[in-house]
Amino acid sequence: MTEPTFLAVARLDEVPPGGKKCVTVEDQKVLLCNTKDRIFAVENQCSHVLEPLDEGRMRGGWIACPIHGARFDLETGKPLNPPAIFPIKTYEVRIEGEDILVSTEGKFPD
Repeated sequence: MTEPTFLAVARLDEVPPGGKKCVTVEDQKVLLCNTKDRIFAVENQCSHVLEPLDEGRMRGGWIACPIHGARFDLETGKPLNPPAIFPIKTYEVRIEGEDILVSTEGKFPD
């Protein structure tokens, strides 16, 4: 099995606690979220209405779609409430010094 490729996409100070930042990882829009003392990376698109999630509320490990309020778990990508029924992709994150690195391959929950 090959090791996933990671790309530096932002600096830690660009995503302070409670903050979000939209980045591009190999043509994919990815949202970095700093919550629960951790940086999460998820696809920046609601699986229900395909709207960007970067304008949605984020709290305690979830992000909500700004249109209909569907919430997604930032760790697993699983939907937490209707109207969303499909998950969103998550991306593995690594921190090296002050750099945030994101895997080039997103995954859906098992």
